[in-house]
Amino acid sequence: MNTTTLLGALLPAVPLVAGLLGLLLPPAPRVAGTGADRARRVAVTLGVAGAAGALALAVALLVTLDRPAEASTTWVEPGGLTVSLGVRLDGAAALVAVAVAAVALAVQVYSVGYLRRGPHDDVDTDHRYPPYAAQISLFTAAMLLVVVAGDLILLLVGWEVMGICSYLLIAHDRRLPEAPAAAMKAFLVTRVGDVGFLLGIALLGVSAGSFRIADVLAHDHATGTLTAACLLLLAGVAGKSAQFPLHTWLPDAMAGPTPISALIHAATMVAAGVYAVTRLYPLFEVTPTALAVLGVMASVTLLLGAFAATAQDDLKRVLAWSTVSQIGYMTGALAVGSPPAALFHLLTHAAFKALLFLAAGAVIHAVGTTLMSRMGGLRRSMPVTFWCTVVGLGALAGVPPLSGFWSKEGVLTVAGDAALHGTGPAPSWVGWLVWLAGLVGVAVTAWYATRLLLRSFFGETRIPLAHPHDPPAVMRWPVLLLAVPAALLGLAGFDWAFARRLLLTPTAGEPGERLLVHVGPGLLLPLALLAVGAGLAWLRWRRDPAADPATALGPLRPVFAAAFRLDDLQRALVVRPTKALARATRTADEVVVDGAVEGSGRAALGLGGGLAALHRAPLPRAAVGVLAGALLIGLAAVLIGGAA
Repeated sequence: MNTTTLLGALLPAVPLVAGLLGLLLPPAPRVAGTGADRARRVAVTLGVAGAAGALALAVALLVTLDRPAEASTTWVEPGGLTVSLGVRLDGAAALVAVAVAAVALAVQVYSVGYLRRGPHDDVDTDHRYPPYAAQISLFTAAMLLVVVAGDLILLLVGWEVMGICSYLLIAHDRRLPEAPAAAMKAFLVTRVGDVGFLLGIALLGVSAGSFRIADVLAHDHATGTLTAACLLLLAGVAGKSAQFPLHTWLPDAMAGPTPISALIHAATMVAAGVYAVTRLYPLFEVTPTALAVLGVMASVTLLLGAFAATAQDDLKRVLAWSTVSQIGYMTGALAVGSPPAALFHLLTHAAFKALLFLAAGAVIHAVGTTLMSRMGGLRRSMPVTFWCTVVGLGALAGVPPLSGFWSKEGVLTVAGDAALHGTGPAPSWVGWLVWLAGLVGVAVTAWYATRLLLRSFFGETRIPLAHPHDPPAVMRWPVLLLAVPAALLGLAGFDWAFARRLLLTPTAGEPGERLLVHVGPGLLLPLALLAVGAGLAWLRWRRDPAADPATALGPLRPVFAAAFRLDDLQRALVVRPTKALARATRTADEVVVDGAVEGSGRAALGLGGGLAALHRAPLPRAAVGVLAGALLIGLAAVLIGGAA
């Protein structure tokens, strides 16, 4: 193991140690005081130090990594299958590790102010902070393990730990009745996909005779085996990355604390599925069926999330549905054969979505509500938050020269090439589907981003608020620092060294000089659609600043607000039949199985009771019985003797 691979191995280890130490802290007193303050300070120190250490290691790895590196050692060999401990590093892994650690550090620092006990909070807030900070550290460690893992089993460990961490963090605020239910929904829905992911990994490992990623990629798998494995892996991707039809958990997960929403949406859960496909992309690119399924899934999800975001009143749910849509762009880029474009958009999305959620947290912290219908006019009282939100929404919508414009342009370019010129490993119709869905998504995204900005920060306040103001420095600085990559990261697509890091993988060899951003006539159509979407929202608001621009949707508004009622459909097709089956199973168990067991027990008790009654009979009755028995025996003896 050299210096580079040692850095990769330490990446998940540092936040893991911080998380484990945080969980070992003794419980803080529930009543505010010195003990609670001390426990909070220790938890803050561990959480921030763990994330800062991971960021330092990730930056060092990015700087020192000049070629793909790998180191592993055999762990166990069950049934002749090799399971190893090791890391697999390339430029893409280093860049994603920096993004994960940077967002985790911003969330840890921001949470210090966001979860601080206020005058109207209960005294239990500080008591709950130490496990909260420790769980963020474990969440970060799990995602970094996924990023650097050199073995599919090791990757699966990180994948599963993220699932339990998301459950714990979404359910953090037990005072909210919807939080535990949302956490359980997130856990169960993603578990459905995780079963497929586990089976896909098992199929690949058995086929290759090893779970080492290098061995799996180098093995010549049978076509049917490879297709089945890739489709099973896509089930896990749909769950973790909230893609159709397993997307329904993500909007409900907004019941968790807003910093956790930033972590899930920008750096961990939803990014894991996209990254897993890029990690194993050499398998997918020779499986057109899997890419076609991925393309359909991406296109449906892209449009579904965008249209659902147009009609939400909850600020966080607008951003949640936008995440569903933006992940669709990433999976769409993978479907048409461009992991670099997908990863480029993943990186810019991590910056501007973390920025938007933390800015939204500042708004919620100031006004005490997540409903845009109760906001308005906040740009005057919260100028720093306002301008940071402008940057984040501009990047989300794709306003040049902000980051999201260039990364989204990269996705549309490769999709357009696949549609018009048949480039890429997928059928050309997949390119057409992703390209057209992406273009419609540009206009719709511009519309709901403009609506969010106008409803929250412009016009008059619809309900008087108690002196809203920008957040304290501990919350303000993470937002300000995230605004820098949200604004400028897209320009890195013009840098060949940056593009080369995304393209430099162990299987791709030495790529040619290929930029991720191309300036040309193809930019005009997305820009025109952007102007149309934003302009329509602005004109509708300008006509009546007090009205919601979503009223223009007419009868479609409740359909979009309910996300096409797919939750109801899921409940009708899956949840209710499953509950009915569970009830029937319970009834059969109680009536048939328990009935047989309990019936035999009752029969035995009855027989025993009869025998016991005989033994407990009075002496005269017993004597009569003995005498009668003796007479019968004697009579039998006489009869037998006479016969003889």
